[in-house]
Order: sequence, then C-alpha cells, then structure tokens
Amino acid sequence: MECSWKTVLLLVCASLGVQYTAIRTLRDSLSGPCQGTYRCQTRHHRDSRWKALCDDGWMPVDSPRKHILLFATTRSGSSFTGQLLNQHPGIFYVFEPLYHVQQAFTNSSSRLRRTLDRRALLGAYRDLLLNLYTCELHFMENYIRPEPQDHVTSSFFRRSSSHALCSPPVCFDGGDVAASATPDETWCPKKCGALNLTLASMSCLSREHVAIKTVRVPEVGDLRTLTEDPRLDLKIVHLVRDPRAILASRMMAFSDQFRAWKIWNATGRQPRYVDLTQITSTCKDMAASAETGLQRPAWLRGRYLLVRYEDLAFNPKDKVTEIYRFVGLEMEDRVRMWIAKNTNSNVSSPSEWNYRYSTTRDSRATAETWRLRLGFDIVRTVQNLCNDTLALLGYKQVHSAAELRNLSHSLVEHRTFQPIT
Repeated sequence: MECSWKTVLLLVCASLGVQYTAIRTLRDSLSGPCQGTYRCQTRHHRDSRWKALCDDGWMPVDSPRKHILLFATTRSGSSFTGQLLNQHPGIFYVFEPLYHVQQAFTNSSSRLRRTLDRRALLGAYRDLLLNLYTCELHFMENYIRPEPQDHVTSSFFRRSSSHALCSPPVCFDGGDVAASATPDETWCPKKCGALNLTLASMSCLSREHVAIKTVRVPEVGDLRTLTEDPRLDLKIVHLVRDPRAILASRMMAFSDQFRAWKIWNATGRQPRYVDLTQITSTCKDMAASAETGLQRPAWLRGRYLLVRYEDLAFNPKDKVTEIYRFVGLEMEDRVRMWIAKNTNSNVSSPSEWNYRYSTTRDSRATAETWRLRLGFDIVRTVQNLCNDTLALLGYKQVHSAAELRNLSHSLVEHRTFQPIT
C-alpha cells in the first residue's frame, strides 16, 4: 500500500507532541510504503490548528513546478517587483533567504572562511536556493541565528513579505493576508507567532510554484549550475535600474553606510574618503549579467528575462503581463488588483515614507524622483564611472543641472529586451 498524503500528515501530527518532524523525512515518506498506522493524539484533535492540518486540503502538487528567481541588486525596486509574484495564490514566495547565509559568513571568525569567502559564499547561496526550490526549508537551520529549536524560529528575515509564510497551514490566525499590505515587518510574527519550518515546507509542497527574491548573488553567471540542474525548471527575471537612481535610493535607506555621499550631495564637494566602489561594483555586476544574458548562451535559453524597473513603473500592467508570460503562469485577478492599488498611491503617510521596504508607491513618480534628490556633480561622476552600463541598458546621460531637473524629458530610451528562447 502506498502512503497517502493524509497518512503522512497524521504522522506529523502525532510527532508534534514531542518535536516537529524534519521535512526531509516527510518528503522521503511520500513515495514509499507505509511504515505503520499513526493517528493524531486527542489533544491535537481538540486544537483546530492541527485538526485543519490533518485534512486532505494540504496535498503535494504533482504538476510541473516553476522555479522563479527575481535576480536584482539592492534598491533596484526588487521588493516592489517581488510582491507582483507574491500576490499569485499558487506561488510560494520567499523574500531574501540568502540574507541568513550572508550573516552567517559575516559573523564567522574563521580565517579559512575569510580566505575562501567569495567561493564558499556563492556555493552556500546555490545550495540554499536548490533546497528552497525543492521545499527543504529545514536546510535554512544551518544559517538562521539563533539556531531554531525543534524546527521553530522567530528570526526568519522579513517573513511578513511572504503570503505563504503567514497563511495556512503555517498560520491559521493571520486573517486576510492580502489586506495586510501595511508597511510593517512585524504584523505576521505578532499574528502567527514563531515560524515552524516543517509547516512552511508543507505549504511549499502544496503550492504549484516557488519564487525567490535575492540581491546577494553578484552575477547571473554564478547561477549557471542551477539553470543546468535537471531537478529545476529555473526562470530568472533579471531586474535592473538606472544606477543613478539606485545610488539615490541607497543614500536615503542606508544613511550610515552612505554618509560620505550625503555630505557630497549636500555641499557639492567630494569627500576624499567617499567609497566609489559602492556604485562602481554595482554597475560592473549589472552590466556583466546583462551582457551574459543578451549574448544568449545555451544554458540561459528560455530561462532569462531582462526587465528595467523604469519600464515596470511606467507601464506596470503590460510589463507584469510580460513577466508572467515568461515564467509560464496566468496573471490572477489578485495580481491585477494589487497593481491597481499599489502603483497609484501618493504615499502620504510618514510611516510609509520611512519604511525601508515599502511597496506602496506612485510607481511612475518613484522612478524619476532621484533626479530631484541628487546634485549634478554626483550625477556627472556616476555617469563617468558607469558610462558603459548606462549605454547598455538604455539610460540617457544629462549634461547640466537644468537637464537633470527637467522631468518632462525622459532619461529612459525605448528598448525592447526580448526573453531568450
């Protein structure tokens, strides 16, 4: 007799009285014969949370699974773009899980780890992505600090950004997740309590597709082994943005790290200690990835789409339709409703202005506001440093302060970046 999904859930329910079953054991049991008969203990039946869990409603998906990676850089509009995927009811979306890997490596005092930092870090990134795409969320326990106890953690980065992690079967007290679009990182943990990674893995298995957002992988070439892995059907959405806009956004969001830039912008004089690599490294990585993608190598065919944030901001409905067509999914009504609600906001609330990862905005205005924030001297310097990147991605340069401030003249050239087929 083959093990039914309901039987497997009953097994998990029985184990909850002692500790949560690791998801690898759960997955391995799906295709094997039943090892015995298990039933939820009476006390678990009285708990509506576990009673609901032991229902046939949470079943693994047998249809082909799409694995989507939103590949971007910091302050490029990736939080906003990620929510366009998060709104789809069939997508299990995870916001920046590689944060935990980066933190673990940053906090390591090992000399060997520092010596092999980039190679080891990229290897760890790829391993975690592979495990998340196959719904092995317990693998994150290698990096989450403090270390989860019994597969439960209160330290999952930006959990509130994922509908799946704040909805059944992970949480039965989250209410209407779609209505919880407030710029507040804490609402989900407050409603749902600590995150059970076993239940999160069940949620992942019950959804048709998995989408992950990351700004921590430097170049698309670092993902080649994942595109060639036969276990995955990886689709990479490469989100880029005008480097001048990225810098302006970072100066606002990360004041301490960009203090020298802010002094420069306020005084018009470049401090000797300003770190130009804070933007040149971004331009280099962004251009290298775009060049790789546009060269259409065999390992990226059918798997790579270049999207400019500005195109998404100016024409969100058409661009989101293109993204969904590329990943092979229908755009649900909930996605359309979210676009209508979150791309025409004046964002008048101070809390929303101050919230670092807010996704509520007048998208068209947001794409252009950097031109009113940056001084011409900084803009001219960035243009000189990132000249090739600007040209490659179709961003026009300005040659005077007046031209910079003239918002009636767009700095975004009309370009069509066709997906690689």
